[in-house]
Amino acid sequence: MTGVTSEQLSALAAEFGTPLYVYDAAMMRERYRALAEACGDYPHDIHYAIKANATLAIVRLMRACGARADANSGGEIDVALRAGFAPHEIVFTGVGKSPDELERAITLGVKAINAESPGEVERIAAIAARHRDTVARVAIRINPDVDAESHPHISTGLRTNKFGMSIDAARALAVEIERYPSLRLVGLHVHIGSQITKTAPLTRAVTSLAALAKELIAAGVELEHLDIGGGLGIPYQAGQTVVSPREYIDAILPPVRETGLTLVLEPGRWIVGPAGALLTRVVDLKAQPPDPTGEPRWFVIADAGMTDLLRPALYSAWHDIAAVTPRPGPDRLCDIVGPVCETTDTLGSGRRLPPVEVGDLLIVRDAGAYGSVMASNYNRRTVPAEVLVDGAAAGAAGAATLIRRRQTIDDLLQWDV
Repeated sequence: MTGVTSEQLSALAAEFGTPLYVYDAAMMRERYRALAEACGDYPHDIHYAIKANATLAIVRLMRACGARADANSGGEIDVALRAGFAPHEIVFTGVGKSPDELERAITLGVKAINAESPGEVERIAAIAARHRDTVARVAIRINPDVDAESHPHISTGLRTNKFGMSIDAARALAVEIERYPSLRLVGLHVHIGSQITKTAPLTRAVTSLAALAKELIAAGVELEHLDIGGGLGIPYQAGQTVVSPREYIDAILPPVRETGLTLVLEPGRWIVGPAGALLTRVVDLKAQPPDPTGEPRWFVIADAGMTDLLRPALYSAWHDIAAVTPRPGPDRLCDIVGPVCETTDTLGSGRRLPPVEVGDLLIVRDAGAYGSVMASNYNRRTVPAEVLVDGAAAGAAGAATLIRRRQTIDDLLQWDV
């Protein structure tokens, strides 16, 4: 976050309580614009990956930027529609689409259903055939057996992963699709993983996809687009090497250009991740046994935990953590942990913080993607409020708007019978 000052963060925490998600709208616009400009004049569509952050105001902001939508569930399709996207601006992705989800996507007439298997294609064809004069637009999701070289839990392009199908299977399926009057094959899709920080895996995957596309075009298949998915990584740690938008497009565009097809991208994390932060207050401090060097070590217990930000517990993900208003004094070796009844409820281990006291405000940075959207109610904890700061300029605070109120226990218990 670049447009929100420490003073404003403190004021927001005082007004809305903690834990609290805060987003920088100007930064999201800037990052969307950088990615769009990197595409140049080549025909392209940027479909915001709603799974990264599905808060309605954020999805609306992406639409206002010019994005289209990438939905991974029926619920995300409904979020896209409520945010103002038309069905033809939505691609529907995801493993294990239910019959009801497929029925909705088909009858709405979404831009493409990214089909995961021959069986799913058969189900799409059967549903479409039940609706007279309906032709479902499908794209085949390819699994190119390419290692994204990120965390194994967010890799999706290896043959051992559950996503997509082999190129040989896709080639055969493309022939079958042409025989269904209720189907139209409009594209090919690939997504090899998330938090990708090298271009080579992307180039390998896209080259395979483009080669198949050229083969199908030569055989008379009238494809419209190549969907390259998302996965562009961000620097969670200082000094971490990542791929710029220009490097990203330079790595994937040459093979796509050879096909003449529209380029479709599905970014999420790269746009919203650095534009969000989680604010949390220190609720307790406990001394630990010294570390092996004899240095004192502390537990800093915060009011945010794995129910608010799951990534550190789920994949040992790193988020920079700092005091919003640092106190003077030498840094201390700390484990920043949450209040949840799990040992894995740790936001950061072995970190260095200035002296902190109960009541101090901490900021967990780069939490705009896969933060609030993965929150849970374990321990009957309520989901944090979310605030969008807009109009921030250098040295000036932008207007802050509550875009999602904090849950209450009454919200949770309304479903209990």
